[in-house]
Amino acid sequence: MVTVILTMNLSARFTVQGSGFQSSRREKYGNVFKTHLLGRPLIRVTGAENVRKILMGEHHLVSTEWPRSTRMLLGPNTVANSIGDIHRNKRKVFSKIFSHEALESYLPKIQLVIQDTLRAWSSHPEAINVYQEAQKLTFRMAIRVLLGFSIPEEDLGHLFEVYQQFVENVFSLPVDLPFSGYRRGIQARQTLQKGLEKAIREKLQCTQGKDYSDALDILIESSKEHGKEMTMQELKDGTLELIFAAYATTASASTSLIMQLLKHPAEVMRLFTPISGGYRTVLQTFELDGFQIPKGWSVMYSIRDTHDTAPVFKDVNVFDPDRFGQARSEDKDGRFHYLPFGGGVRTCLGKHLAKLFLKVLAVELASTSRFELATRTFPRITLVPVLHPVDGLSVKFFGLDSNQNKILPETEAMLSATV
Repeated sequence: MVTVILTMNLSARFTVQGSGFQSSRREKYGNVFKTHLLGRPLIRVTGAENVRKILMGEHHLVSTEWPRSTRMLLGPNTVANSIGDIHRNKRKVFSKIFSHEALESYLPKIQLVIQDTLRAWSSHPEAINVYQEAQKLTFRMAIRVLLGFSIPEEDLGHLFEVYQQFVENVFSLPVDLPFSGYRRGIQARQTLQKGLEKAIREKLQCTQGKDYSDALDILIESSKEHGKEMTMQELKDGTLELIFAAYATTASASTSLIMQLLKHPAEVMRLFTPISGGYRTVLQTFELDGFQIPKGWSVMYSIRDTHDTAPVFKDVNVFDPDRFGQARSEDKDGRFHYLPFGGGVRTCLGKHLAKLFLKVLAVELASTSRFELATRTFPRITLVPVLHPVDGLSVKFFGLDSNQNKILPETEAMLSATV
């Protein structure tokens, strides 16, 4: 066996050179090589067969591992941080939140939030920062639709600013010093939890007039069915995880959708996967692509690089939406060649919600708006904390007619009314 000895330092250059830096190292060292991330050694892995071995080896070859800062800031009671039977039981509870029946009940209200947002974008006299506005949109969707919180708009705006500070530091170096990113993340988490606890208590006291069960209702009821009533801390961690799941990656994909609609009509998730991949800890030494992966080391499987190198995609750099059509279905040719939502026992629980949101957004964009790039060229893309344009993507929106430019004041009332 050949021990992995190839090494480089990723963390200092990752945000500057991004995927180009990664692809150059992959071309030089192959599909399995050693690097460093957030001060720790890491094995970076590319390729469907290699990824399959990691994802299918959960619980015996590898175990999930987020960076320490992420684990601490998300909290101990989350699905992401749980393992073994605890993880399986939590997934059973959370799976009901994203069931077909639940998505059907969310759909009309998601559509209302998107319509209201696009009217606001189209009425704005200047170009908007799409990435920032997409973050506001997905945050509002999570708060209003998924959690059913009736938080005043002013308070919601403040909570959004705090949440941005939280997300910006989720992948920070875990150094708890004054003015460090990690300390700012901890402070943001504490402020968020106070706000969430207030909203949860108000929601639990006001159960009249509801016309659908939101995600938090389902979470509470499912826990009772499994014989365990959730504590307030578990509820706060659960709501924070739901917001996290619906927020950053969906905002990234929404921005990529709009950017690609400016260039082309479809095919976003293959070219612009919101996250780079997933982290695991090696439970026992095993071989991967001719190399030994030592016990105790960290492994990151690369989604983006695997998409870029997958042999099932013909002319991989060509924009070709028909590759996903029924006649070709290139994404179905091999289970681990196309994995924008991960795979194995930790496949993204919210993937169907994300797809639903993006489809509704695409339909509403096509039917109610026209928009154009407000800069001379398309911006450079950065990958941290999720994929997004460095300048946020400056775009000017126009309503298709004068009616589209009117913000309907009754939208907030409609969100809580009978569908």
